[in-house]
Amino acid sequence: MAKPNYSFEKRQRELKKIKQQEEKRLEKQARKESPDTPPTDPEQAT
Repeated sequence: MAKPNYSFEKRQRELKKIKQQEEKRLEKQARKESPDTPPTDPEQAT
């Protein structure tokens, strides 16, 4: 059986985390630029 490549898995987790942080940052920036638009998520509207 092949030995697991933990460094590859760690790198993939890091890339996923960075991507999620970037998406969140862009979402916040978009919200900041147009605050008059109501939130699309009904959970956040309450």
